[in-house]
Amino acid sequence: MIRFNNVSKSYGDVQAVSDISFEVKEHELFGLIGPDGAGKTTLLRMLVSLLLPDFGSISLAGCNVVGNYRKVRSLVGYMPGRFSLYQDLSVEENLSFFASVFGSSIAENYHLIEPIYKQIEPFRKRRAGKLSGGMKQKLALSCALIHKPVVLVLDEPTTGVDAVSRHEFWDMLDNLKKAGITIIVSTPYMDEASRCDRVALIQQGCILSIDTPGSIVQTHGKQHWNIKARERYKLITDLEAWEQTASVYPFGQYLHLKLKSGGAGRNEIIAYLKRNNHEQIEACEGTPGIEDVFIDLMTENDKKQIEA
Repeated sequence: MIRFNNVSKSYGDVQAVSDISFEVKEHELFGLIGPDGAGKTTLLRMLVSLLLPDFGSISLAGCNVVGNYRKVRSLVGYMPGRFSLYQDLSVEENLSFFASVFGSSIAENYHLIEPIYKQIEPFRKRRAGKLSGGMKQKLALSCALIHKPVVLVLDEPTTGVDAVSRHEFWDMLDNLKKAGITIIVSTPYMDEASRCDRVALIQQGCILSIDTPGSIVQTHGKQHWNIKARERYKLITDLEAWEQTASVYPFGQYLHLKLKSGGAGRNEIIAYLKRNNHEQIEACEGTPGIEDVFIDLMTENDKKQIEA
């Protein structure tokens, strides 16, 4: 359905996207996962023909995005990162406007947006600028869907939205996927990766890994330890200085410690910390998550770039 082929894009001296290739299958929910500045927005803007790639090609439903931008835009429902609807128009007026742009109407495709729109329909006369964050999100999604697109492109749709609205939004995406819509969504939230069929972990314009969330963890996940002691700052300093440490970083109330291959076990960890005068030590084996894998892959990528 979507294909990026050796795509690169720079802004002056800043390389936003570097030789990226991947495919999104039909009826798939695909996630671009990475921090701010990773290149996610640039990729999505090129996909919807708002930006042109410097090198490479992008196709959607068999159409070259650059050469067939009018057709591509008719096939795509796009929800940018910032709320971009008309703040002074009401909910209903915004929806009617976007439907008319594509020669449609609210009545014609109401069945597609009904599960989403019915939650904000009681406020259809309210100006869009007066809506809460979660309601703005639902209105923007409704406007992106009102012309019945085959592909839904969402750029960080849950940023700045409360946890309940985030959960509801992903439930909506699951239902849209079941309805036959292909979805590509970007997010900086690692916990949202598990809601996708496949994900691409992206950092500094490069893809670190592409697979199902479970396979990425299984393939790249390495043993790590959850470590805690009374003096947190001294704990991380001493673990960073230990020759057995491959990486260590804060994660909630614990530190996540990854040891070098063939490294020490629990007894050796505790003995080392006691030699450095730590008290109230907790050390238990942890199961790596997508966040741990991303940090490991990012660290490895940074080392490769420095060596190059």
